[in-house]
Amino acid sequence: MRTGVWLVGARGSVATTSIVGGLALRAGLAGSTGCVTELPELRGPALPAFADLVFGGHDVATTPLCKRAEALATAGVLPGRLVAALPDELAAVEEELRPAPAAGSQAERAAAIVRDLTDFRDRHRLDRVVVVNVSATEPTATAHPAHADPATLRDALTGPDEVLPASSLYAYAALTAGCPYVDFTPSTGARLPALHTLAVERGLPYAGHDGKTGETLVKSVLAPMFAMRHLTVRSWSGINLLGGGDGANLADPAANAAKVESKQRVLGETLGYVPQGGTRIDYVEELGDFKTAWDLITFSGFLGTGMRMEFTWHGCDSALAAPLVLDLARLTAAAHAAGQVGPLTELAFFFKDPLGSPTHSLGEQWTRLVEFTRALHTGLESADGHAG
Repeated sequence: MRTGVWLVGARGSVATTSIVGGLALRAGLAGSTGCVTELPELRGPALPAFADLVFGGHDVATTPLCKRAEALATAGVLPGRLVAALPDELAAVEEELRPAPAAGSQAERAAAIVRDLTDFRDRHRLDRVVVVNVSATEPTATAHPAHADPATLRDALTGPDEVLPASSLYAYAALTAGCPYVDFTPSTGARLPALHTLAVERGLPYAGHDGKTGETLVKSVLAPMFAMRHLTVRSWSGINLLGGGDGANLADPAANAAKVESKQRVLGETLGYVPQGGTRIDYVEELGDFKTAWDLITFSGFLGTGMRMEFTWHGCDSALAAPLVLDLARLTAAAHAAGQVGPLTELAFFFKDPLGSPTHSLGEQWTRLVEFTRALHTGLESADGHAG
């Protein structure tokens, strides 16, 4: 199943690491550590092979992909040996990267994106293209009457107003082009009624939001532990320090607020109440693509005895995110091939703020993901057996 992976923000750290990782896996130069879809519980014939993934994308930046990869290798994010071993492959992907459309109305920009997607699909004779947003976090979108209905939205996009934030414009263009859409960021993306309706009309799945790679991943394991042990969490405070482009973008208060809201939701929905405290995100340029999170949890147990817990998480954001981007592209492609339509709630395992998920517990999300993937594999095998 030849599958295009179209990355919005294709020259960024997460996208570059995803591309290098996918190429290295295809060439047999690296192992699949970090790729959830390569675990025995999920691996199977319904997922496109790494060798079947073809990369392309949009970005406002113009730095050549090979230069971005070399910079990430210098920073310790990527193994330099892999970058050195893949010059031709990276050059081939570079040929598939396009400047993000910036001129004209939003309707004209969306049409340009649709052309790039359909040309990419036709040029490589792809079975499908999955569009994955890994661009910078946006502020929360301003409500607009056109967000409610696809026809009204189409008309509004022809005017001079910025009706949709960039993530939602890409979602609109992807769905218009017949492509499933995944939002790895906390941005609005396909999370608008008009875009849900459009996805259903076009028979397309979509997924998101905000890849779960660090502190929130730990929260989604610890919070259910406190709940299941009937321990009362009195406060939960976290400080996140990060550098790189993501950190610089989150220095903007509006983008920062959108990210914090996404990170905090797991506690209230898992515990059933919101403890005192909050999450703070600070930009520390010196950290580059690495991040550190420190959390302090105070809780009480039997007879009100007060206790506390602390944890510190040090991680490389791109190295944590990139395998999940590959996982999501493979799973979403398989879901599309199986005829899945609308929000893929079973992919909640990958997200801080998952669409339509009934739970934020990582364990429960894992069970739902395994069941979902097994059904995809079983459905394919049954179809093959019936065809035979």
